[in-house]
Amino acid sequence: MSKPPSFEQAKTKREKARAAGMDPNYWYAVELDDALAKGAVQRVTFWGMHVALYRDEFGTLRAIEDRCAHRHVPLSIGVVKGDRIVCQYHGWGYDKDGKLADIPHDLFGMQMPKCKLRTFPVKVRYGLIWIFFGDADRAESVALPYIPDLEGSEPWACVPVDFTVKAHHSMVIDNVSDFTHEFLHRKFKPFADAKLTKLEPTEDAVYLSYDTKVGHGGVTAHFIDRVQADTDHMDLAYQYPYQWSNTGNHIKHWLFVLPIDERTTRTFYLFHFKSFKVPFVPLRFPRQIMAPIIRAANKVHIRPLLVEDAVACEAEQDGWDKHWNQPTAEVNPAVHAFQTLTIKKWEQYLAREAAKGARPIGMAGAGLVSAPLNPKKREAEGEAPAAE
Repeated sequence: MSKPPSFEQAKTKREKARAAGMDPNYWYAVELDDALAKGAVQRVTFWGMHVALYRDEFGTLRAIEDRCAHRHVPLSIGVVKGDRIVCQYHGWGYDKDGKLADIPHDLFGMQMPKCKLRTFPVKVRYGLIWIFFGDADRAESVALPYIPDLEGSEPWACVPVDFTVKAHHSMVIDNVSDFTHEFLHRKFKPFADAKLTKLEPTEDAVYLSYDTKVGHGGVTAHFIDRVQADTDHMDLAYQYPYQWSNTGNHIKHWLFVLPIDERTTRTFYLFHFKSFKVPFVPLRFPRQIMAPIIRAANKVHIRPLLVEDAVACEAEQDGWDKHWNQPTAEVNPAVHAFQTLTIKKWEQYLAREAAKGARPIGMAGAGLVSAPLNPKKREAEGEAPAAE
């Protein structure tokens, strides 16, 4: 075998972790809310399944499977008219429920085809657009991530950071909670001298803690109020499918991954801070100017730091593709726990789909539910057969 095995072919834990998908029955961040204007449409991909995300002309966000039922041309290259999305090719328009609502050309004496495409629940929270890619009937019973510090009348300052990493989502999760890679960040020194003090796997999460010196490097070190915050300890969790950290109840972050395919992951980071001190004096910045400070910090410190992680993950992906069958020696028990959880959740999802006789996401045609009537019956009734 010249390439890494599929999940079904995988034999070792590492092979399974690097081939596992993610359970679609959670809310996944897919885009920054302010990145999609009224009338705009774009493609979003979850584990090989394409969805057209658009904001209609009334400002409502909608998501529909990314294909026209006519010739399967992607709707993400189409246009928005009112609350409908219209195929670029022949102008077939679909309403908010995914039903074919308009055909602008001659029907040649036939009735309007009865086509319906799958739609997906969409919400907005914390400046991010979220889509529920799984069973839509379960969406309202599954909670979006809740971050109390970003709620209420005085939320902490937060400006999202996002970018795409050409690596499997498990590599991204391993990286962000594994502090043995201090050497990688020797320029910025976001953490130092990390010692794992807690590792607690549960059914749905892995909780861990490090004793470590946080934020002692770079210009941002002068903005951290070390009198108020304990920056010598950090709690973290891989709370499937999300990841978060907490330093002294003053510095926190959440990471939301969007698994695009086996080698591509989009990442959304929400770093949020209770306060910043004015460098060299015992004063704090007013809350109203915290966001501009974070925007500047994202540009000069946080994004360059995360780029180092992205480059490392992409290099690991390249190494995995070439040397997947070579022995590895992972020494951090936290990484083993992350991979075990990723595998378990994917196996549980596959088992549920198999029990339903459904095709798992990521397989050809998975999740597409356009369901025309029997073509012969429709032709007899004078209707054009819908796309199979």
